[in-house]
Amino acid sequence: MLNYLWAGMILLGIIFAAFTGRMPDITNAAIDSSKEAITLCITMMGVMSLWVGLMEIATKAGIISAASKKIQPMIRFLFPSLPVGHPAEQHITTNMIANVLGLGWAATPAGLKAMEELGRLEDDRRKGRMPGPVSKKGIASNEMCTFLIINISSLQIIPVNVIAYRSQYGSVNPAAIVGAGIIATAISTLAAIIYCKIMDRD
Repeated sequence: MLNYLWAGMILLGIIFAAFTGRMPDITNAAIDSSKEAITLCITMMGVMSLWVGLMEIATKAGIISAASKKIQPMIRFLFPSLPVGHPAEQHITTNMIANVLGLGWAATPAGLKAMEELGRLEDDRRKGRMPGPVSKKGIASNEMCTFLIINISSLQIIPVNVIAYRSQYGSVNPAAIVGAGIIATAISTLAAIIYCKIMDRD
């Protein structure tokens, strides 16, 4: 759907430029945007390499493992039907920690693995191998929906991506967004938790 949307917007822009005699502006914009995209990618690659590297060091140093134990009460609150010690727990906690640190790209692999494990859990429940509520086939389980909503609304203490974007576009103080970001994402996360608890079918 997004492909059609973007293609339509580009086509409309070209048609409008053709009828208003502004085709040179389209050409210049395409060239400038291409250069800007490459520059932005290089900037983001450096920033994300730094933070993903720090995340890997934290993992090997046992910091992530210790942090995971600290947030276990929150995991139990958010996912009461998730069996204790299930493989999905580790991926969920890693994803949440990465998101809190603003490492959205680093959080993605853990998020995908968490969804895979939650899918396996649902299959095991359907086959009677694991206890817990069973959703209809083809419908996401409560745990999957909760994880997705929390992941999207995630609290961020250090919005690395936004800071990098602001730095790229010449902000005088790129980190000034941190305070506002914490407030906004705290509110969105609280709203997500309340919504999940209200909509929980069990």
